[in-house]
Amino acid sequence: MRHPIILTLFAATVGLSACEQSGEAQVERALQDLNVIDETNLNDVMLTVGDPDEAVRYFANANANDPGRIDLQRGLAKSLIRAKRPTEAITAWQTVVANEEASNLDRVELADAFIRANQWDDAAATLNTVPPTYETFQRYRLEAMVADSRQQWDKADSFYETAVGLTTRPATVYNNWGFSKLTRGDYAAAERMFGDALRFNSNMFTAKNNLVLARGAQRNYSIPVIPMTQIERAQLMHTMALAAIKQNDITIGKSLLNDAINTHPQYFEEAARALEALENNTGN
Repeated sequence: MRHPIILTLFAATVGLSACEQSGEAQVERALQDLNVIDETNLNDVMLTVGDPDEAVRYFANANANDPGRIDLQRGLAKSLIRAKRPTEAITAWQTVVANEEASNLDRVELADAFIRANQWDDAAATLNTVPPTYETFQRYRLEAMVADSRQQWDKADSFYETAVGLTTRPATVYNNWGFSKLTRGDYAAAERMFGDALRFNSNMFTAKNNLVLARGAQRNYSIPVIPMTQIERAQLMHTMALAAIKQNDITIGKSLLNDAINTHPQYFEEAARALEALENNTGN
């Protein structure tokens, strides 16, 4: 007569145990999900605001502890680029590209790393593995730079133009395009490109400096009317002076060096040295 009671108690105990196990499993899954979220946030921080070398160490350790995860492999490769270690980044991106989950973007990133390491043929070969249907700003920007390295000017212009149309922030593309024109000796076109770069990013000092070089190459030694700080103005005068001296316009070069020294709010050692050397050479 006691068997039904025992069976009932046993069933209740088993049921309670199953519920406890189910609850523990749910808690464990929830904790795992929370850990993934926390890790993802930390990965994002490391890739954006963290110290680049610290990020390299973080992702290197993460890859060692959990090998084969493509997100961690990408994190290491991107961190090496941020840390200005392109040769190591190439190896890291090659690991990513070898992963079965690799994308066309990963191949473009590998090409970027090759370019940063001055390995242009490898960059070109890598871009050739990306199908032509993959049309992105970064892909065409790199294609243009590779064409530039081979002096394939028509192709470079075409790629630069396409890249400009694929981004809302084309300042860097215009700056690269302008430098390409400067290299070819097309100084007027270069000046226009650098002006376009500054229209989209008025703070880009590289474009300001390149604009001055393009004007100087045309013997136009006036400082362009663009937004600049007092220090930038002095630096641009120094650049313009060197451009004038290079073309044997010595008197103009001296005047610009003096203006640069007087304009700079601190002592402008580089301009002062250039002026002293110029005066010594002229005197001799």
